[in-house]
Amino acid sequence: MELLFKIAIGQIPKIGGVLARRLIAYTGSVEAVFAEKKKNLLKIPGIGEILVNQITNNNALQRAGKELEFIDKHGIETYFFLDRNYPSRLKQCEDAPLLLFKKGKADIDQAKMISMVGTRNATEYGRNMCESLIEGLSRHHNDVVIVSGLAYGIDAYAHRDALKNKMDTIAVLGHGLNTLYPSQHKSLARQIIDQGALVTDFLSDETPERNNFVKRNRIIAGISDATIVVESGLKGGALITADIANSYNRDVFACPGKSTDSYSVGCNKLIKTNKAALIESVEDLEYILGWEKAGQEPVQQKMFDMVSDEEKGILRYLSEHKSGSIDMISRELELTNSQLAAVLLNLELQGCIKSLPGNIYQLK
Repeated sequence: MELLFKIAIGQIPKIGGVLARRLIAYTGSVEAVFAEKKKNLLKIPGIGEILVNQITNNNALQRAGKELEFIDKHGIETYFFLDRNYPSRLKQCEDAPLLLFKKGKADIDQAKMISMVGTRNATEYGRNMCESLIEGLSRHHNDVVIVSGLAYGIDAYAHRDALKNKMDTIAVLGHGLNTLYPSQHKSLARQIIDQGALVTDFLSDETPERNNFVKRNRIIAGISDATIVVESGLKGGALITADIANSYNRDVFACPGKSTDSYSVGCNKLIKTNKAALIESVEDLEYILGWEKAGQEPVQQKMFDMVSDEEKGILRYLSEHKSGSIDMISRELELTNSQLAAVLLNLELQGCIKSLPGNIYQLK
């Protein structure tokens, strides 16, 4: 029953993620939003008479009821932003979706996730770069999940190369799970479900609208450790994804190309303007992200016997939870924020952990 309200709150017209989060914070729970009296809802900042009427007219609940039937029938998994299973990287993004829908088996919060995007008009160079990078990742880090958008060109090559190398791959859709765009990729989508997952924040009856694909790019950028732009002209969805990734303070990489190649102009500009690091091989990505190759002892493990009890506690916590804020770690280890800040800084200087936006930390 709770899932009904989680779906419904995202379907209230003119209430986006920010207002929805505010409503839940003021009322105490997502279910309480729909049970609250009008006079109390009107006291919430940013909520006026029109929005209150939208909340109380039950249209959103009716639509959510239909979606619940679809979810039950097709075995769809859901991830609400307040749930423990919600992807930890997306939690750090202020405009992250309230609710995600997933069809497939892949872990959408895997320890290592890389997004690969690019032009729909992939050249032989772009196809070769996709193949080379993913093959290198499969040799050194076969637990990496490859994320892309199932579009023509680079997206499709990224998914196919991941499947070929027996790596999990996630396709983020710009529509609901009751349709598939482009339809020519239905066979590819079925393979992805078997060896990865389809993910979207749109209800099942949502069709592929142009603006939807721009919105889905925030998920591609936010769900991953880094985004690689393989090929791109001066405009396009890949550059939008790169901009979003930069706004999230995520690493962005771009494959360099000839100055005369129209589908390398965008990548070259990203590199030239310091919006992306140049990538020619997996080693470039490993160096920037601090990833060790498979079989190589992690830095924090080699140093484990040399660190203090407080540092060991932090390493254990981040190993179990994948990431954590200062407040969360402080409560777990019963340290003051000032004590913890000093220990975190020391671990960061030793190369054991890295800091993310919002005072979030994770293992390197």
